[in-house]
Amino acid sequence: MNTKQELKKTARLAGLLFLLWIVSGFYDMFYVSPKIFVSGDPVASAQNILKYETLFRTGIFSGLVTNTIWVLLVWVFYQLFRSVNERYAKLLVASVVVQVPVAFVNAGLSIAAVITLKGEMLKSFELVQRQDIAMAFLKINEYSVLALVLFYGLWLFPLAILVYQSVFIPRFFGIWLILNGVVYVLLSFVGIVLPEYRDIVFTVGMPAMFGELVFMLWLLIKGTRDKSVTAT
Repeated sequence: MNTKQELKKTARLAGLLFLLWIVSGFYDMFYVSPKIFVSGDPVASAQNILKYETLFRTGIFSGLVTNTIWVLLVWVFYQLFRSVNERYAKLLVASVVVQVPVAFVNAGLSIAAVITLKGEMLKSFELVQRQDIAMAFLKINEYSVLALVLFYGLWLFPLAILVYQSVFIPRFFGIWLILNGVVYVLLSFVGIVLPEYRDIVFTVGMPAMFGELVFMLWLLIKGTRDKSVTAT
């Protein structure tokens, strides 16, 4: 970075992209999914997919948008932090980029579920059979997301280290982001290994999971502190 002003602009751009990333992700998580999926009732869920097909498809597309924004966000973070520690900045980029292909495969599984339910493929199968196959696609998708949750946590570790080592962002954000990352790793573990404890971990870990949100708001509003970056 050449000037403090450029550093601040880059930080605020990161905050803006962070905000768009969160909003896009929340759209599917808190608006689309609750309208579509009925816990413990795959038949009702399948019927809702057909009933609210356009809504369901917007949720799929929002996932693609979310991951596209994430790539842009992590690139801006690289620009912001490479003078702090380029090795960790590259690790930050790598920990996000490796997730994107899986996210796009998941989108394909969701589309496959829709066209299976509509009878656009497997036409010789009965409706009940197509519903079972469509739910299988979505169940695979669900467990893929649980695997990705591990990386939702891992990408925060190099980010937290970079924040902590920098002099232009308060260090407590680095500590908070580490805790945030640990919760995501635990959620991935219990979601796959001990699913009956997932809600407990989510509830207990909720305060730590606000770390990303508060960090985003600080970047968006404040940008950076009025100090120059120190290379390490």
